[in-house]
This record gives sequence, structure tokens and C-alpha cells, in this order.
Amino acid sequence: MSTLPAARLRELYDRWSELWRGDFSHADEILHPDFVVHQARPDGSDSEATRGPARLLPEIEQTRAAFRDIRIGVDLGPIVEDDLIAARWTMTAAYNGGLPSATAPVGTEVSFSGHDILRVADGRFVEYWTCTDVLDGLSQLGAVAGPNGPPRN
Repeated sequence: MSTLPAARLRELYDRWSELWRGDFSHADEILHPDFVVHQARPDGSDSEATRGPARLLPEIEQTRAAFRDIRIGVDLGPIVEDDLIAARWTMTAAYNGGLPSATAPVGTEVSFSGHDILRVADGRFVEYWTCTDVLDGLSQLGAVAGPNGPPRN
């Protein structure tokens, strides 16, 4: 159970959102050295193998390299309960190119959603569960075929 008031946890989530906007200046202040990500990864890799800011920041940089004009809106939340913070979000951005199998032209606007659950300990995020609709994003980029994306020629 968190000893921080709900308002402070919501402020912490605002600082989390700043990371995704590319401001890493406070990453060590809000991410615990043992920060762990629990995530189903499309490539099958272990999302828990690397811990701390070194686990999350490269993923944010990869996202920011693949997309520009990123806008992340919180659709629901943040909802605070004890030491947990949850939110549903939607990201809208323009594609920069470079994703394997994508057929969409550079500049294609995409929009997809996800949700986060974060656990706080000692005033920092220590665990992160995330579920992102990667399939939706990849289908908009023409990177998947069949019922969830455009047909391949």
C-alpha cells in the first residue's frame, strides 16, 4: 500500500507521460533502479530481462524514432488505488518509416490505444504492466496481412 496521497500519485503519472513525450531528465527520479516491465512482446523476447530506466528508455526512443508528431491522450484515468495507477491512452502520430514489413508511406497518420498499470514503491515506479494494441498499429501501416490488415500483393 502506498503512503503517498492519490494527488501525488497522479502527479507522478503526469511525469511518466513526460517520459513518453521525450523528456528523460527526471527518469531516475521516477523509475526505481529495479523497475520491471511486464509486457507481451511481439518478438517473443523477455520483457523482464533488463531492469531500471535502461529497460524503458530505449523503447521510448524506438517509438519516437518510428513516429513523429506524437500525441498521447489519456482516455481514462489515471485511476489510483493503493499503490497502483492505471490509465487507458491513445497515441496518434505520423509514421517516420523504418518498420519491417510496413508498406504505408512515410507520413501516414496512425492511431492506436493501450493501457498501463504502474505500481509505486518509495515514491517511484517499480512495476509496469502494459498492453498495447500493436496489431491495430501494424495493420494501419500495412505490416500485417489477412483479416487484421490489408491483403498482401
